[in-house]
Amino acid sequence: MNRSLHVSLVSLLALSLMPLESLSASNPIAENSLVFAEEDGLLAVEAEHFFKQAKTDVRAFYLTHTKQTPSIQPDGDPAHVAGASGGAYLEILPDTRRTHDDKLIKGQNFAPAPGELAVLSYKVHVNTPGRYYVWVRAYSTGTEDNGLHVGLDGEWPASGQRLQWCQGKNNWRWESKQRTQKEHCGEPYKIFLDIKEPGEHVIHFSMREDGFEFDKWFMTLDRDFPRPNDAGPETVVKTGALPKAFPVVALAAPNRTPRQPDGDGSVTVAGELKQWHKVTINLDGPFAHEKDQNPNPFTDYRMNVLFTHSDGTEYDIPGFFAADGNAANTSAEAGTVWRAHFAPDRTGEWTYEISFAKGKDVALNPVANSNRLAGFDGKTGTFKITESDKQGRDLRAHGRLQYVGKRYLQFAGSKQYFLKAGADAPETLLAFADFDNTVAGNPRKAPLKTWEPHLKDWKQGDPSWKDGKGKGLIGAVNYLSGKGCNAFSFLTYNAGGDGDNVWPFAERNEKFHYDCSKLDQWGIVFDHGTQRGMYLHFKLQETENDDNKRGKNNSGSIPESLDGGELGNERKLYCREMIARFGHNLALNWNLGEENTQTTDQQQAMINEIAMLDAYNHNIVIHTFPDQQDKVYRPLLGDKSKLTGVSLQNSSLETTHSQTLKWVNLSTEAGKPWIVAFDESGSAAHAQCPDLGYKGFDGHDRKGNMIYTQHKVRKQTLWGTLMAGGAGNEYYFGYQFDENDIVCEDWRSRDQSWDYCRIAINFFHDNQIPFWEMKNADQLVGNPEHNVSKYCFAKENEIYLIYLPNGGTSTIDLSQADGEFQVEWFNPRTGGALKTADVKSIKAGEQIEIGPPPEEAKEDWLVVLRR
Repeated sequence: MNRSLHVSLVSLLALSLMPLESLSASNPIAENSLVFAEEDGLLAVEAEHFFKQAKTDVRAFYLTHTKQTPSIQPDGDPAHVAGASGGAYLEILPDTRRTHDDKLIKGQNFAPAPGELAVLSYKVHVNTPGRYYVWVRAYSTGTEDNGLHVGLDGEWPASGQRLQWCQGKNNWRWESKQRTQKEHCGEPYKIFLDIKEPGEHVIHFSMREDGFEFDKWFMTLDRDFPRPNDAGPETVVKTGALPKAFPVVALAAPNRTPRQPDGDGSVTVAGELKQWHKVTINLDGPFAHEKDQNPNPFTDYRMNVLFTHSDGTEYDIPGFFAADGNAANTSAEAGTVWRAHFAPDRTGEWTYEISFAKGKDVALNPVANSNRLAGFDGKTGTFKITESDKQGRDLRAHGRLQYVGKRYLQFAGSKQYFLKAGADAPETLLAFADFDNTVAGNPRKAPLKTWEPHLKDWKQGDPSWKDGKGKGLIGAVNYLSGKGCNAFSFLTYNAGGDGDNVWPFAERNEKFHYDCSKLDQWGIVFDHGTQRGMYLHFKLQETENDDNKRGKNNSGSIPESLDGGELGNERKLYCREMIARFGHNLALNWNLGEENTQTTDQQQAMINEIAMLDAYNHNIVIHTFPDQQDKVYRPLLGDKSKLTGVSLQNSSLETTHSQTLKWVNLSTEAGKPWIVAFDESGSAAHAQCPDLGYKGFDGHDRKGNMIYTQHKVRKQTLWGTLMAGGAGNEYYFGYQFDENDIVCEDWRSRDQSWDYCRIAINFFHDNQIPFWEMKNADQLVGNPEHNVSKYCFAKENEIYLIYLPNGGTSTIDLSQADGEFQVEWFNPRTGGALKTADVKSIKAGEQIEIGPPPEEAKEDWLVVLRR
């Protein structure tokens, strides 16, 4: 049979099997005579008012209103008539690709080229020629129903291709962005039609992705036309008559529950009432929705709780809106629960007093015009704290990590000093499919994670949410902790960055409304990390969104930037919400941002804001590019700032030791030693490579060039940092590997490296090495330039450590010491007990040869000389 005839017969058969209602639902309801008019450079049209639809054999736009829902299947979405302009909208059906995992079939459920599938046409009359920017109102529920094309007079210019939506999921939202290689979520000002002649023209729209829901469109000569928050501009008709109107279903407040009564002001105290455990104050306060505009529950209410111990110790803790109080499991967006988390540092009786105020931006400006809210303000009560019953790795057995004016953080309870080792990757750790409202802005480059390889590491009794969600990431934390590591890091905001899939807001760029359920789910992971002995490295922003260097939008800053880098209301609220919700965790740092490029004044303002909000005085650090370190760090040294640490990065493993030592020494000389951690060592491409043998990795890059292995990282990154007096490491994974900095879901890809981290940390603790009293002394082993041949770390005349990256032996200058020193050896590859070799002791007073290691090897050894 002729192929074209066969296709036509199949199409006819398919059409004959469709219900008549569905066939009519794809046909025009407007007359051919209907022409829309442009006035003052603006023209608006309801999507359902097309006069012709073509190329409908495979996909078509179908009409939905209160009395008609297409029966075409599969669909998968309920009707979204509520809030639709004109009471109706169009949807491209059938919808067979709803998620990134569904098979993409070009020419069927995906049309990369315009004008190929489901083409709508509208007649318009233009008086004023020019460049018209096209806006479309659409309803998107996922990542694969958010693309459309627009054309003019039978042509499909490049500027009309790939309209894209990422924000405003599950809402009707106006957008005018073009998906580009650079920005998969779309760039503004790039969707336009150049109309060169006045008169009648035809505007076309065609399918890009099936499942697209299309409500209305307009075009404007105003490049900076403000995004409408409603149905948008009114339609003006040139000739003909509009079809009969459909019943409009009002949406009083998008995604809102009906207004409920305020709470009764009662207060409950929840949690284990023990030292260092999380204690939560819950206030049954005013009803709110997380997307309310006036009052905004995040900016226009201010809850603080003053906790006072019987000995006079006080903590003033910021509170936050918590929806129904169980949003992690219910996904609630509204409720009457307001809460504050507290981690008491001593046993005995505590009193709480709630301060609750209402007023415009009162959360951002305590002296703003506000009123204490009667019935909620001034609530007081007491509770008694007993000793913690935790032990082992659980940080509640050790207390809060504190900056104590030394190069290492100290646990307030156990008084132990802390060495850090863990994962700096993936930076997109929180781009987890099990978190509510988490969207991949660039799904091909940075899809959402399942953490499936770590599902087996979740154990009975571990937390989850919503009937079993979260197990993959909870299992990953279990795995890393079980390997003996004690840290992991994550970006809490990366919109516009490499991942473009993590933000705490209710919508990507709505920075004054926070997602209560998502943040509660984050909190479950963070709390579990605390219980598993993990230091939480909060990286508060990414280099792409920390300031205003990438360009401006209508408000004067890039959409992803918080106040263009300044300490404005967006940034103030962001700091407050992060600290209020997560600051109770016992071991963490607030990092101003990955590869930070703010000005010194902007950094100082943010540092001061964090220090003011955080009653626990957690470590505040900053990270920047290797070539920017002097410019960024030097103005913050000593008493010039409240910064207490730095997070270092280089592009070559060989400089890790010297770079660590530089900032250890400079900060000490400035009068305030910093917590110096090396968190991104190695090249951007390779950094911490996978273990040899993991998925066939043989030490070569994709081009076949030999690169370093985990053994070189152990020598130069891990021990290079520790022997310089650094506070520890996190491992960045580089972009060249399958399990890389953006998409990694399997921490077992570096399984042996985590062993080496555990071995190093345990060495210092198990052998009672007083590292907090020691300093680098490379010059004693003939290494004044701090190169990679050998390192020395010492508390002079008491204990000396000599690290030999390539084995062998060394001399040490003990001319300024006296007495006899025991010589022992430690194997950084296998760990275990210290060993002795041929030379078991040496006498001080001169330069001494320490002899060979107990086993001949060209690998690394650590010598321990103890008086």
